[in-house]
Amino acid sequence: MVRNFEELIVWQDARILANNVHTAFIDLKDFSFRDQINRASVSIMNNIAEGFERYSKPDFKRFLQIAKASCSEVRSMLYLALDFNYIDKTKASEMLQLGTKIKAEIINLMNKQ
Repeated sequence: MVRNFEELIVWQDARILANNVHTAFIDLKDFSFRDQINRASVSIMNNIAEGFERYSKPDFKRFLQIAKASCSEVRSMLYLALDFNYIDKTKASEMLQLGTKIKAEIINLMNKQ
């Protein structure tokens, strides 16, 4: 039984994604783009954590829905980053794969609520 949000694999993966996004775009001069993708990536892990700590299945599911939407936002912005030549294909592909994995993990967790 999971007792803390830090034990959730999906939260751990979301934390990795947030760090990867931060590192990939840290020197980007398009500040609004950089800030938006960073906020969206942080939102994934924070909504998982906040929902878990509500100790209510309906609340947790609602926060997981928000986390899933933020995950989709990050993935969408990664495609834009490719289009704008802000990131190379290898880094983008790695983050897109992790984002897809996180989305599946969130869906699995939602289905258990």
